[in-house]
Amino acid sequence: MPSTMIPFLISFAIASPPITDRPSVVIAIGAPGVPEYASAFRAAADRWKTAALKGGAEAVVIGEGTASTGPSDHDRLREAISARAVGSKEPLWIVLIGHGTFDGKEAKFNLRGPDVSDAEMADWLKPVQRPLALLNGSSASSPFLSRLSAPGRILVTATRSGSESSYARFGLALAETIADPAADLDKDGQTSLLEAYLAASHRVDEFYRTRSRLATEHPLLDDNGDRLGTPPDWFRGVRATRGARDGAPVDGLRAHQLHLVPSDRERRLPAEVRRHRDELELALAAIRNRKSQMPEDDYYRQIEPILLELGRLYREAESVTRKETEGEK
Repeated sequence: MPSTMIPFLISFAIASPPITDRPSVVIAIGAPGVPEYASAFRAAADRWKTAALKGGAEAVVIGEGTASTGPSDHDRLREAISARAVGSKEPLWIVLIGHGTFDGKEAKFNLRGPDVSDAEMADWLKPVQRPLALLNGSSASSPFLSRLSAPGRILVTATRSGSESSYARFGLALAETIADPAADLDKDGQTSLLEAYLAASHRVDEFYRTRSRLATEHPLLDDNGDRLGTPPDWFRGVRATRGARDGAPVDGLRAHQLHLVPSDRERRLPAEVRRHRDELELALAAIRNRKSQMPEDDYYRQIEPILLELGRLYREAESVTRKETEGEK
């Protein structure tokens, strides 16, 4: 990437984002079928609500309480997504907690009343103009990834195929790890979606391994838009160790930039600065992934302006933060 293509950061002031411009977490609790699953689904939803509150995000829950005579959960979910499709530059999280089915052509997430299919969800997401993470922890959820994958989106599913139709434990495991400091692999004081995905996958794997049971679910993550997804065992730490098809960026880079509960340092960065920082980090990662195919001089010539820009960004952020801290004393 030529240095002329790297935008330069202008000076900024640290400021809290408007209260209306914050992440949104839409949590859909599906039809449980039996009490055992109902308690697991409620526990997962409670974890997500707690994490959203801690992270300063809006939380909207569909499927709680007794089914009413009003709009169905299907229609309430559609309206919740539609109402949050635009108007904010902060991420929209959609969390599906429950069971799923796949008939060979269409996958569905089971709601109380009418279910929502992968095709319907694709239509619902078309107007969304903010960063999007859709996390489907249900059985038979893989077709949602292949149907909804697109640039700018992060997709996580509990299964790698629609035929994995047994109850999926991954959904609860992901709820347990999304704000768990123990899942913070790079020790930066916050747990990214990628780190939560890897930690949850490890918990699920441990469940089946310690009980000598054949695993009936295999999670996938897609954040490069190639509709393929990457399993957790392709990662070493937070880096994927295998390349994507057709030279596409590897999965995990964007998911590692998304935090439902950001650190204090991350919260102090204005949204525009965070976005610029994320773009620089993605550009740097793309060059590093091509390192083996490049002459050494070209490699260092391309990464130098990005590293300088990142350094300037953090120096200015730390300077402003230090002045604010001293002013509060």
